[in-house]
Amino acid sequence: MGYWWAELVRVEEVEGVTQVVVVTGASGGIGRASAIAFARRGAKVALLARGEEGLEGAAREVEAAGGTALTIPVDVAEYEQVEAAAQRVEDELGPIDVWANVAFTSVFAPFTQIEPTEFKRATEVTYLGYVYGTRAALDRMKPRDRGSIVQVGSALAYRGIPLQSAYCGAKHAIQGFHDSLRCELLHDKSNVHVTMVQMPAVNTPQFSWVLSKLPKHPQPVPPIFQPEVAADAVVFAADHPQRREYWVGTPTVATLIANKFAAGLLDRYLARTGYKSQQTDSVSDPDQAANLWHPADQKEGTDYGTHGVFDDRSTPHSYQLWASQHRGLVTTALATCTAAATAVLTARHSRNR
Repeated sequence: MGYWWAELVRVEEVEGVTQVVVVTGASGGIGRASAIAFARRGAKVALLARGEEGLEGAAREVEAAGGTALTIPVDVAEYEQVEAAAQRVEDELGPIDVWANVAFTSVFAPFTQIEPTEFKRATEVTYLGYVYGTRAALDRMKPRDRGSIVQVGSALAYRGIPLQSAYCGAKHAIQGFHDSLRCELLHDKSNVHVTMVQMPAVNTPQFSWVLSKLPKHPQPVPPIFQPEVAADAVVFAADHPQRREYWVGTPTVATLIANKFAAGLLDRYLARTGYKSQQTDSVSDPDQAANLWHPADQKEGTDYGTHGVFDDRSTPHSYQLWASQHRGLVTTALATCTAAATAVLTARHSRNR
């Protein structure tokens, strides 16, 4: 009961204060959905990404949701740009309370079809972008001894799958970086906290703009969740960063458990199913925009928005996430049910004696 009450108090405290939040990769997908979710609480949200069309669209939605938006075009693979953006945020919005690292890019292809320069670029954005964002945030948060950093991860931070070696490698690297940094902050007894959110398959625009060398249009491995589910987890993690990581969605939980106890079997299963499950029946468009080197909306002049093209196949809720967010209540309910069942069985046993 104490833990559950502490969670409620913590949320009320956060909602009573105007937070300054930085979200990288805020032009679309999970980053954009997270920015909007923070804005609903009246937060001042700095939107960092390369795509200016997407940034402008995100800013309009943040403002409409009740927040204050500051757009900053940034390539997170360049530390100087990230550092300058962090300073601008503090100059214009105030001290940063939350920094959420979401930005990434990738290549859908077998490893031997990915050029070394492409692999390097994907790693610099997806891994070093998190390192640079975290450093810029810590340089400001540690002297104040407060703040939350949320690393948006994936089930693929633990379990690599075919056709995504660049992305999986970067997410594994983020996981190791996160563990190391968390230990250092605990050693320092710092009130700055870092947490990681491991995501399931999410219906984001990445499948329409990531560089793909596959014969068919790429897709997330079903079942698929809407970005708002992921955003809910990001906001909750920012409010409760003391927990080292969060798993979002039953598929994520199942994958991580299976990988822990039957990794070899999972290798063979993914070797058999991983290619087909990551492609639709539609032939890939050779002229599809790719955001590896340049933002996709620069070519198209289009705001891709928050959702991808799989709305009809995506679920807007996760019972597992709800249970994770309310584990004090769930534990109490389970204990109550167990006690009640025990009492019933005891009574029956007594009558039968």
